[in-house]
Amino acid sequence: MTDPVTILGGGCAGPLLGTLLAKRGHAVRIYERRPDGRRTALSAGRSINLALAARGLAGLERAGLLDAVRPLLVPMRGRLIHEVDGRTRFLQYGQRPHEIVWSVGRAALNGVLVSAAESHGVEVAFEHACTGADFAAGTVRIADAARGREFDIPLGPTFASDGAGSAFRQAMIRAGRATAREEYLAHGYKELEIPAGVNGEHRMDAGSLHIWPRGGYMLIALPNTDGTFTATLFVPLEGDGVSFAKLDSEHAVVDLFRLQFPDVMALLPDLVEQFAANPVGRMGTLYASPWHVDGRALLVGDAAHAIVPFHGQGMNCAFEDCVAIDDLLAGGADWPQCFERFDAQRRDDTAAIARMALENYVEMRDTVRDPRFALRKELSLELESRHPDRFIPRYSMVMFHSEIPYAEAERRGALQAQLLEDVLGGATRLSDVDWARAEAAVVARLSPLSHAGVARAAGA
Repeated sequence: MTDPVTILGGGCAGPLLGTLLAKRGHAVRIYERRPDGRRTALSAGRSINLALAARGLAGLERAGLLDAVRPLLVPMRGRLIHEVDGRTRFLQYGQRPHEIVWSVGRAALNGVLVSAAESHGVEVAFEHACTGADFAAGTVRIADAARGREFDIPLGPTFASDGAGSAFRQAMIRAGRATAREEYLAHGYKELEIPAGVNGEHRMDAGSLHIWPRGGYMLIALPNTDGTFTATLFVPLEGDGVSFAKLDSEHAVVDLFRLQFPDVMALLPDLVEQFAANPVGRMGTLYASPWHVDGRALLVGDAAHAIVPFHGQGMNCAFEDCVAIDDLLAGGADWPQCFERFDAQRRDDTAAIARMALENYVEMRDTVRDPRFALRKELSLELESRHPDRFIPRYSMVMFHSEIPYAEAERRGALQAQLLEDVLGGATRLSDVDWARAEAAVVARLSPLSHAGVARAAGA
C-alpha cells in the first residue's frame, strides 16, 4: 500500500502536485486556509493574473490538464511598449509560433486544478490552515476555521506548498530545523482593472503584454478572457519622487496618471476609487535552507523559494518543482531520498531564476526604453535564426525551453550578452553588423545545445 500524503496549501502548485501523486496511487489530502475559490470571489488587488510559459505547461501536460486549461488562456506574443507621448513599439518575444506567453487568471486556473485533483480522488479541506508543527511528536497542527477547532495530523509524508508566508516553514525555523532570509524590494505594487468595451471587447491589443516603462517605476497590463485587462503599477514604497508614500491623495494619483500614463487614464473611469480600494502589495525573494526535515516533509514552490514576479516564473517554477518530484518518485526514490535529492537538484536553478527575475525588473521599467535594447533583441533573434543549436536568447531559454535548466539559461545568457556587445560595437542598426565576425563568435564561444528547438506549446 502506498503512503497517504498531506499537502499544506491549495494554491496552484498544491492541487497539481496532488493530482500527480494521486495518479501514482497515493491517497492525498490537501489543507487550504482559504474558502473554496470556485464558490467565493478572489479579493481584489492581489495577484489576479499569472503568466504561463513552457515550464508551467510541462507540468500541466504531465498531469494531463492542458485541454482543461486552454480555454482560460490569452496569448501574448510580445511586449507593447507605451511612451509618454502615446507612441508604441512592439518587441516580439520569439520568432516561432509556440513562443508565446499566456495570460491566465489565477482564480480560474486554481479552480480547474482543484477540480482535477478531486476527480483523481484527492480530498481538499478548505478553511483548514496549518498553524505549526511539533517535529519531536511528529505532528502538524491544523486550524479548522469553520468549526473553530484545532487538531493534529501525522507528519509525513508532507508537502508544504503554503506560499511565501509558509506557516510550516516558520515552524521549521522556530524548531531550529531551517533558516530563512527574506529580501524585500523597496518597491510595491497595486492592481487595477481596465474594463472591457461596451461589447465585451478588449480596448487595447489583446495579444501583448503592455508596459509603460518610466525609469524607476512602471505600469503593466495583461489581457483577460472577458475583455478586461489587469493593470499593475510598480513604484517605490517611499521617497520624494513617485512613490506610494506620495500617492496619498486623489490629486496625486490623478496627476501621476495624467502626466505619465495619459492613454491609460482614458481607459480607467474609476481610477481614484480603485486606487483607494485596492491594497499595496509587497515583493521579495526568499532564501531558505534546508527545504526538507527528517525525511518526512518538504517545502515546495514559494514556501521554499519565493521570487519577485518580473520574469513571470513564480508559478512556472513551482509547477517545475511538481514535475521534479514526480520524476524522482518515478525513478524509485523513497520519501527521504525524494526530499533530499529534490533539495540538492533544485537549489541552483531556483537561485538562478531568483536573480534573473530581479534583473528583469530593471529591464522592464528602464532598459526597454533604450534603442540599443531593441537592437540587441534584433541581433539575438537573427543569431538564433542562423545558429538555433547554439544561440537562444536568455529570455527564450527561460520562457520557452522547459528542458534547459534555469542555471544553464543564466550561464549561457551571460556569455551571449557579452557576445552581443562585442559584435555590435558602435553599430546603430542591424545592417552595420559584421555578420562573418558575428557568426564566427557564436561558433567559437557557444557550444551546441543538444536540446535546442524543443519547447512546449499550449496549442500543440
